[in-house]
Amino acid sequence: MTSENPFRYQTRVVNIGNLPMGGDYPVRVQSMTNTDTLDTKATVSQAIRMIEAGCEYIRIAVPYMKETENLLEIKKELHRRGYSTPIIADVHFNAQIAEVAATIAEKVRINPGNYIPLRVARQESSDNKPGFALDQLDQRLSPLLKICKEHGTAIRIGVNHGSLSERIMNLFGDTPLGMVESALEFAAVCESHSFHNLVFSLKASNIRMMIAANRLFVARMQQAGMNYPIHLGVTEAGAGEDGRIKSAIGIGSLLADGIGDTIRVSLTEDPEFEIPAAYSILQSAGVRITKTEFIACPSCGRTQYNIQDVFQHIQEKTSHLKGLKIAVMGCVVNGPGEMADAHYGIVGAGSGKIHVYKGQKLVKKNIDEAMAAEALIELIKESGDWVD
Repeated sequence: MTSENPFRYQTRVVNIGNLPMGGDYPVRVQSMTNTDTLDTKATVSQAIRMIEAGCEYIRIAVPYMKETENLLEIKKELHRRGYSTPIIADVHFNAQIAEVAATIAEKVRINPGNYIPLRVARQESSDNKPGFALDQLDQRLSPLLKICKEHGTAIRIGVNHGSLSERIMNLFGDTPLGMVESALEFAAVCESHSFHNLVFSLKASNIRMMIAANRLFVARMQQAGMNYPIHLGVTEAGAGEDGRIKSAIGIGSLLADGIGDTIRVSLTEDPEFEIPAAYSILQSAGVRITKTEFIACPSCGRTQYNIQDVFQHIQEKTSHLKGLKIAVMGCVVNGPGEMADAHYGIVGAGSGKIHVYKGQKLVKKNIDEAMAAEALIELIKESGDWVD
């Protein structure tokens, strides 16, 4: 349960089914089905593809009561097939749906911007009663909190920049502060009922908005003595390279700050394709190591061997060595220094030749580039770090 990121913001542990989140647990990876929730077969099949890709929480939309009730059939079928991955019910508008979903799913996601009826915000303004909306929020939320306590169900307060309530917009505008205030007023009600099985997310399609909101939220939580887990994601990131880069910037910036306990990479693709992108972001941010990390020089005129072919060969042979850092460097000018934290590596040594290193120690000299991968693998095996 040891955290791989010593700079991680320490949050409380929230139990979500059989897979806890927060604290020193790994940053969890999740995604969301895009099938018709009433189609049990299609939803289960897609969920299994997601799980086998590495998804740790499965979120399922429940727009109406029939879909909510069918969550039980989906869950039963997954269990029958040997899968116990926690289910998250995605609720937006209907408090009654959230209450039923909380008896089935391991976590329920609600959106503050949609959870309180629009008429409440307008009545507060027209009646000039500043506390009216919060009183209504307490009344609307307290039955859900009671059910969640009884069933051990977690709640995600999922604030979306694109769906802030009219009241929040009137008070704080279309700002990171508005997103934070929306989350905090829900947190206050939950805490008043001694309910702490909470996760928060503050998402936006605008990366700067998303980053600013999460940083401010963590600062405000610290001021208030709160430490709830944070779900990170960039909404509507798109697809392909653009969607992955956009997600990596938003999510990765916050992970580098030590913020984040679970992530979802939202791509306009089948959800199982989100999972490899998520793990790549976690690996690159250094918060969850799931594969070999390669440090490779882009090369320049000083490189006197075919670094691209050699790197590809080494990558093919060693990409299964989880946790190892392997460097492939172009020359001795910068190579040994820039691969300082690698466990093993090779450095160009002249025309068609390379040196092989273990850490900072030069072990093998002037190896023909055609034998670079073999020489490196031999050293890894001799050192006891090889896994078949």
